Amino acid sequence: MDKNKETRPNMKIPPIVSLQEWEAARQKLLIKEKELTHARDSMAAERRRMPWLAVEKEYEFHGPKGKKSLLDLFDGRRQLIVYRAFFEPGVFGWPDHACRGCSLGADQVGHLAHLNARDTTLVYASRAPQADIARLKKRMGWAMPWYTITDSFDADFGVDEWHGTNVFFHHNDRIFRTYFINNRGDEAMGSTWSYLDATPLGRQEKWEDSPEGYPQTPPYKWWNWHDEYAASPDPKWAKVLDQALEELNLDK
Repeated sequence: MDKNKETRPNMKIPPIVSLQEWEAARQKLLIKEKELTHARDSMAAERRRMPWLAVEKEYEFHGPKGKKSLLDLFDGRRQLIVYRAFFEPGVFGWPDHACRGCSLGADQVGHLAHLNARDTTLVYASRAPQADIARLKKRMGWAMPWYTITDSFDADFGVDEWHGTNVFFHHNDRIFRTYFINNRGDEAMGSTWSYLDATPLGRQEKWEDSPEGYPQTPPYKWWNWHDEYAASPDPKWAKVLDQALEELNLDK
């Protein structure tokens, strides 16, 4: 017997139809879904053409190994994504938990090796001391680098009172702010694709509409198991992909 049946609302469910009717309805909706996908691709292409804002100030963070500059957070890569998570005194849940919304987002972050393979680093930043951050990460099973904000970084980049995702690029010994996502825009963050779509270089695949000179490789070919990016590409995998791409016409 369903113990929750009596507490559930009386739902007005959709019509029950045949397989043919169901498939026709799905195909009708699929047209709109593809339009949404193409609109999202177009938005990402426009984002890659956004003007950049030079970061003129020096910022200092604390990490597990001591002081770090904003440049240090790039970890040798060109792109940096910084999510400001609320974990500090005064936040509901302290000291056992970070903000519930920020924690829900952290639970969705994919394996960072895939971002790293596209010259991109993701980090979290809060005002909590490193000892508390280390304890929280261990409890929750989170692996992303997580730094302590020590100065006006959060106020300068619009994340002192609310969460948000800032994107930076390192070019010719300078750092630039390239994009900013907050409010409900952060709901989509977590997957490798959503993070790459927010960066100036994008997914770096040939099908993308990117400015001239931007790095691009064939789709699928750079994908790998997260523990084998350092290994040489498997020639058998490359052969399978070449055949598939030729059939799908995705590599042209």
